[in-house]
Amino acid sequence: MNELNAMRIYIRVTELKSFSGAATSLGLPKSSVSLAVQQLEDMLCTRLLNRTTRRVTTTNDGETFYHRCKDILADMEELKTSFQHSAHPLSGRLRVDMPQALCRNLILPKLPAFLKMHPALEIELSSTDRKVDLIEEGFDCVLRVGELTDSSLIAKKLGEYKMINCVSSAYITEHGEITELADLHTHFIIRYSQKLGQFDPGFEYVDKHGKAHLIAMSSQLTVNNTDAYKAACIAGLGLIQTPKLGVINELNSGLLHEVLPQYRLPSMPINLLYANRRHVPKRTQIFMDWLTNQLQSITH
Repeated sequence: MNELNAMRIYIRVTELKSFSGAATSLGLPKSSVSLAVQQLEDMLCTRLLNRTTRRVTTTNDGETFYHRCKDILADMEELKTSFQHSAHPLSGRLRVDMPQALCRNLILPKLPAFLKMHPALEIELSSTDRKVDLIEEGFDCVLRVGELTDSSLIAKKLGEYKMINCVSSAYITEHGEITELADLHTHFIIRYSQKLGQFDPGFEYVDKHGKAHLIAMSSQLTVNNTDAYKAACIAGLGLIQTPKLGVINELNSGLLHEVLPQYRLPSMPINLLYANRRHVPKRTQIFMDWLTNQLQSITH
């Protein structure tokens, strides 16, 4: 038995609470995953996991062993890289999650240059509106926009997302210009909600004194993902309030136009999150440093 590999397998089973889920994420047969955990239990002479047909949970010994495994593997990763020269190539797999607009407009266009510098590195890049679970889904780091709730994670603030209000040229042609707040009562807003049935109340803004305001607006459409949100605006279905980066190409081409620039929503913080551990693998640290540098171009 390779004990370090068995520990890695055990960590994935524990975090995903599933043998099949761990097998899929690691690219291994389920039988190999089960055997590795069984061999660890035999070696330690204790039961690490309680298994039922519906779920997998750790025993008290299993919970202690899980945390010790993470420390041991982190120490081993640090030990392996501490004697390597800086020019030693990065290798291995990174799993990263970030918002769609950041991924599409900023990171993907620049990623080829990064991977050319590190050809042995493999990146799994997730980009959805869903808020992923960094620990349970095995992500090395995630970029999040907005206020944070994950107190168990390390957060590094990278800057802020500038928000704007915009409509399309087609919308202006049909419905007219929006130059004052009073105009909003005769215009339409496109609503965004990840869970349909929970509607945004209308046009929101913050005045020069920092006080939040809300203006009710008519709406004919609610969408639940950012791509549809922008597409609906381009189609002329109403006004959207969105991060500027997500529509920068359309603004530059004249397809979309900013309105009421003096009545924007507050900028949203952009944070880089990663697991609370003593040692971060070299490949993760270098990639996070690269992400930080890319984001400086839009946050400063």
